[in-house]
Amino acid sequence: MATQITHHGIRIFTLDPGESVLDHCGRNDIAIVEEDDGWWLWFVGEDGEIEGYDEPFDSLRQATGSARAAAEILAESGAGG
Repeated sequence: MATQITHHGIRIFTLDPGESVLDHCGRNDIAIVEEDDGWWLWFVGEDGEIEGYDEPFDSLRQATGSARAAAEILAESGAGG
């Protein structure tokens, strides 16, 4: 089951294996997804498009820290709640 935190009005979801980003996330949400090669960050845009970083993070802690930093930037741009 996905877990959610909210940071600066931006929702950040940590998904379990097999869960879909778009099943849990809406526009301006951030998803953290564990794959075989590491922890990936995915960003859902205004129109439901999904973009992510080029490389995964080595740990959930690193991915969460990066997601929180990205949430701050998104909130400053007016994307958050």
